Amino acid sequence: MATNIGMMDGAYFVGRSEILAWINSTLHLNLNKVEEACSGAVQCQLMDAVHNGMVPMHKVNFDAKSEYEMIQNYKVLQDVFNKLKITKHIEVSKLVKGRPLDNLEFMQWMKRYCDSVNGGSMNTYNALERRDACKGGKEAHKRGAQSQTSAKGAAASQRSHSSHTARRNDVPPSVNSTSQSGKISRPASSGGPAPPVYDEQITELKLSVDSLEKERDFYFAKLRDIEILCQNPEIEHLNVVAAIQKILYATEDDASVVADAQAMLSRPSKEADLLSPIAEVSEEKVSSETQKRKTYLNLDVDAAAITTLSPKQRISDASDVHCSGSPLMTY
Repeated sequence: MATNIGMMDGAYFVGRSEILAWINSTLHLNLNKVEEACSGAVQCQLMDAVHNGMVPMHKVNFDAKSEYEMIQNYKVLQDVFNKLKITKHIEVSKLVKGRPLDNLEFMQWMKRYCDSVNGGSMNTYNALERRDACKGGKEAHKRGAQSQTSAKGAAASQRSHSSHTARRNDVPPSVNSTSQSGKISRPASSGGPAPPVYDEQITELKLSVDSLEKERDFYFAKLRDIEILCQNPEIEHLNVVAAIQKILYATEDDASVVADAQAMLSRPSKEADLLSPIAEVSEEKVSSETQKRKTYLNLDVDAAAITTLSPKQRISDASDVHCSGSPLMTY
């Protein structure tokens, strides 16, 4: 049973038309777009079709319009996932926005899951009867039937318009010239519904834009991780890190940038260490600390020597200092 499916699984290469045909045939709906299922009601009934009686259909709202109502449907779906121990993460915040790509990916996963349960066999499922218990279930079926009728009417009118255009083109040239001279040019009507062909092209473009945005964000995150890694103090002085940063921060797409980076790699690492200001500062600090230790050691030795002398020896040493004319002795 497929619960976690990788992005490179064949399920995510199923086309939008196939997904829509599968939903409409299974649930007796007439969806024209995948994003029309963003309310979550379709997903709930698909799970009910696979696990008959598992979903409380009286809690499902097919008439959900606001995000709040849609979230309630996804809560029902999440409860079903928890009962079945399905670990699939539902990105509710993205699905309720009605974005085509997010809803398509989730529907592709749903189809893969439903096919993996009992071989996808749902022949005995009565979708209309189960949907009658839902809020807006009957209206959803009526809207689907009306949309199908309107689509057929639009196709018929388009065919009649094309046949009328063909007959008009068959008129002799003399008649065409006469009729065109008496006509007054009228602007084309605007504001009507877009033809189905344009609507499909717009949907495909939206899917393409969403896919490109996801790909852009993915690779930007990778570059950002590389930049953070190169700023690590333990490796930032290496030649390879400097070469990577040179390529990352290049403002122009120039081949010389790569050549310069390769030249930085070929430079000996010892030279870089000698020229490194960090190494010079550390050496100076070490020498200074060593000198301090020597001074402290001499002072400790002198103090220990003085304490071990007898009073007679101390007086003798003081007289030696006085005879030598030391400025420390004042009498």
